[in-house]
Amino acid sequence: MVLCFLSRAMHLARYSSRLLGRQLCSASANKPVLTLFTKKPCPLCDEAKEVLEPYKRRFILQEVDITLPENSAWYDKYKYDIPVFHLNGKFLMKHRIDIQKFEEQLSKLELHNDRNH
Repeated sequence: MVLCFLSRAMHLARYSSRLLGRQLCSASANKPVLTLFTKKPCPLCDEAKEVLEPYKRRFILQEVDITLPENSAWYDKYKYDIPVFHLNGKFLMKHRIDIQKFEEQLSKLELHNDRNH
């Protein structure tokens, strides 16, 4: 009897954690991805991240260090232009944050995601 109870409890715990994991993954999967192409040091990148701070809950920030060997194609493309931003894989802006453009594009993606869910 106790063994049966423990088995059910373990099954329920496993199911609950999988369900929670799926919910967390799908919640973050719905957020737009803002990719920052950067290198160290990059004062303009640091400044841009500060400007984006109030919006950080609305997107996932992915930083790509263009100086790493595996990112040499990005280095060749953006070595004189960082910071460069892509939103959901599409070029958005470079050098400085255009907050109006950023808000506009972010809102469009959020609206699109809301319609599809």
